[in-house]
Amino acid sequence: MKYALLGNPNCGKTTLFNELTGSSLTVGNWPGVTVEKKDAKIKGDKDSILTDLPGVYSLSPYTLEEKISRSYIETGDVDVIINIVDATNLERNLYLTTEAMGMGKPMIVALNMMDVINKNGDKVDAKALEKRLGIPVVPVSAVTKLGIDELLRRMKTDARVSSFAFPSALEAEVARLDPLSGSRFNTLRLLENDLEGLQYKPEALETANSIRKAIEEKEDDQIESIVTGARYEAIANLCKGAYQKKKVQGETVSDKIDKFVTNKWLGLPIFFCIMWVVYYVSITTVGDWCIGYVETFFGWIGGLVGAGLGAIGVNDILISLVVDGMIGSLGAIFTFVPQLMILFFFLSLLEDSGYMARIAFVLDRVFRKFGLSGKSFIPMLIGTGCSIPGIMASRTIENTRDRDMTVILTPFVPCGAKLPIFAMFIAMVFGGAGWVGPTIYLIGIAGVIIFGLLLKRTKYFAGEAAPFVMELPDYKMPRLKGVAIHMWDRGKSFIRKAGSIIFLACTAIWILQNFTWTFHYVDGAVDESMLAGIGGVLRYIFIPLGFGDSWAISAAACTGFVAKEVIVATFAAIGSVAPIAFSKVTAMSFIVFTIFAAPCFAAIGAMKRELGSSKKTAMAIGFQLAVAYVLGTLTNLIGSLIFRGTSLVEKVVLDYGVMEAAGEGDVAGSGHLVEWFFLALVIIAVIFAIRDKIRGKVVAVD
Repeated sequence: MKYALLGNPNCGKTTLFNELTGSSLTVGNWPGVTVEKKDAKIKGDKDSILTDLPGVYSLSPYTLEEKISRSYIETGDVDVIINIVDATNLERNLYLTTEAMGMGKPMIVALNMMDVINKNGDKVDAKALEKRLGIPVVPVSAVTKLGIDELLRRMKTDARVSSFAFPSALEAEVARLDPLSGSRFNTLRLLENDLEGLQYKPEALETANSIRKAIEEKEDDQIESIVTGARYEAIANLCKGAYQKKKVQGETVSDKIDKFVTNKWLGLPIFFCIMWVVYYVSITTVGDWCIGYVETFFGWIGGLVGAGLGAIGVNDILISLVVDGMIGSLGAIFTFVPQLMILFFFLSLLEDSGYMARIAFVLDRVFRKFGLSGKSFIPMLIGTGCSIPGIMASRTIENTRDRDMTVILTPFVPCGAKLPIFAMFIAMVFGGAGWVGPTIYLIGIAGVIIFGLLLKRTKYFAGEAAPFVMELPDYKMPRLKGVAIHMWDRGKSFIRKAGSIIFLACTAIWILQNFTWTFHYVDGAVDESMLAGIGGVLRYIFIPLGFGDSWAISAAACTGFVAKEVIVATFAAIGSVAPIAFSKVTAMSFIVFTIFAAPCFAAIGAMKRELGSSKKTAMAIGFQLAVAYVLGTLTNLIGSLIFRGTSLVEKVVLDYGVMEAAGEGDVAGSGHLVEWFFLALVIIAVIFAIRDKIRGKVVAVD
């Protein structure tokens, strides 16, 4: 049996999916958590598969989520639709229910959030709704597990097909088309001229056009508005007597909090203060304390394995491959896992509480000035952990132009994989200077803004940003299980990549570094290796950026396409046997190039899926590489000109011992830089708020 879980965004759908299947998908108290369908076997029934569809408000194909959900139900051989309905927003959720009923599939309604209904003193008569809808209605609470067993039982035995009738005036006209269309859902698609992918007879379309014209002339309105109004009228009749809401005196807790966090003047400063605290704890304090333990662990593993292999007489070359090429390189990457996991933990707390939905709303005013919707903030925020889920989250943006531009610009936001690179340079070249960190993030955000404006001036991206409409869910106390799942879901992609792609890449780099083209071991003469040959050819490309005088740097820059973290592993591997030199200017040039260069191959694959064509993907990669190359070149040329004759342009050979220390206390510089960055943004936000307030008073006086 194939079951499809269908529901509105933020109705508890993914939480229910986890309870029914025993899975651990990411859960969030904000729209857009599920952006693609996910399958799992139902607990206790290996022959039944449950599919978690993206949250949608309707089955009209305006967004990618709606297209995915509708297409799957129509063509995915679904046996039963489990429609999860938020009991606290009954009428709005039943809109989707009545649409799905027209598709002619057996259905059952899971009336979720009954714990909230009971807590608020509201009443929902599930039996009355079941009788009026003609399909089973089961009260449940995915959070407290209320009614889960009853739902499991009834969805296997009681799910059935039912029909939904409009008010009599419209119903008579619509019913005429049903025999020709095959289902009520297809009837409405014909009436609304939604013909993409729909198979229909010519006479059915002719009849639909005739009926549409007659209805629109009679009602003096568009057919979409007429159908929507009639559907809500019928839903209101369904809910009469079945839903009783306790009168709320005064403002709710969420309303009181929103007075501050969504305030025109206080919203941004509060957000920046919160993020400052998050990065301070994640990067500078708790996260930094954990780093030493990770390094000690990998050092102990490397020593143990090396001694063990030596004791059994393994060749020194193989010992070097395992200890230096594999364990050592992975250790350099895993050093940053504690910081990332703590960062993801705090972001999960903010998302599950419902705060992130508010920030998207607040930032819409800012993003709109640069041609983007507030919904672009969500992918970019997710992209701070990893660009791949950030790029995928762009599916929540309805407007194609805005969605494509968000896909292209999201990799400009420094992701977790780039953090080791920045931390390495901060420690090795800038001596842990606190100003570098904020500058890095400021450059990334400035790039999003500036190139967003530039892209909006091109023919393809021209036009106003799409209107921003987002549901603001009530604030909720985050559940530890949900936060842990969310944190792990983000962190595991980094760990998996370190255990697979990065592991293989580090192994390949060690081989390229230690063997000639004729596969003779170089025994320390790394300049004769295959890697040196490849880097020697590529280094000429990077001469304008200031670091083309060394094959080692060129080789490391190119390995970043496999995974950004590999750059650190490459420097660590080469730096122990070959000199690597940077000045502060060329180091900043390398950082700028890394910020804007095309992401890793996995993220490029995600870009191709979201952009929908190889041509668009190639253009996006070309744009990103061009931006990175030009800005890196300008950084080197302008920096070299301004700071000529100073220590800032003097190259120093990087010490391998300092490289190893890059993951220790000096990394705190990156945390301080983020702290200062957010503090600066708070000050800027307050200054602009005061300026706007003064301007408003001046206008009022005039």
